[in-house]
Amino acid sequence: MLIIPGIDCFDEQTATDHINAAAGFSEWIHIDIADGKFTPIKTWGTPQEFSIFSSQFSKISFEIHLMANDPEKVVEDWLKAGAKRIIVHLEALKDPGLVAELCKKYGAESMISILPTTPIGKILPYVKYFDYVQLLTVSPGLPGQKFGGDTVNRINFLKENVPGVRIEIDGGINPETARLVKDAGAEIAISTSYIFNSSNPRAAFDELNKS
Repeated sequence: MLIIPGIDCFDEQTATDHINAAAGFSEWIHIDIADGKFTPIKTWGTPQEFSIFSSQFSKISFEIHLMANDPEKVVEDWLKAGAKRIIVHLEALKDPGLVAELCKKYGAESMISILPTTPIGKILPYVKYFDYVQLLTVSPGLPGQKFGGDTVNRINFLKENVPGVRIEIDGGINPETARLVKDAGAEIAISTSYIFNSSNPRAAFDELNKS
């Protein structure tokens, strides 16, 4: 299973510090973009600000998690800025085909995310458009929340109903929950607080990989 460090910051300096740190030990970096409408809070980051990092770290692949209303209106801006994978939410999506086609146009991967409060069956008609499915285990936007208890059942449901599905887990990932979702069949796990609340982010990242 691939562990990806997550960037969920409210200001440019913290985002810069975390991205610079993560670029030293991971080939992928996940950036949360919360618009303050789909989510209760607004995080750092515009496509223009992000493009500085995607240019500086050209060997790093960035995935952008758009926790935003009307993602179709902003997806292309993030792709132009250098995103290698775009994550959009089922609950905000109106045109899955458009998002998928834009990602293909720019040589990027696409992923659809579902909130933990949304019945998992609702995602089934949309999965065919996307390269990955993300299961969010916490409420969107706020870092440091605990891992949701029904996640393993949701992974099992997808594995049983969508042959070949590739799943990313986001929220509450630590060594214990990383092992749990890997054993259930997840391919990717995002860890934010566990890594960056540590006094040694690289050591925390290595510990997650060993787990």
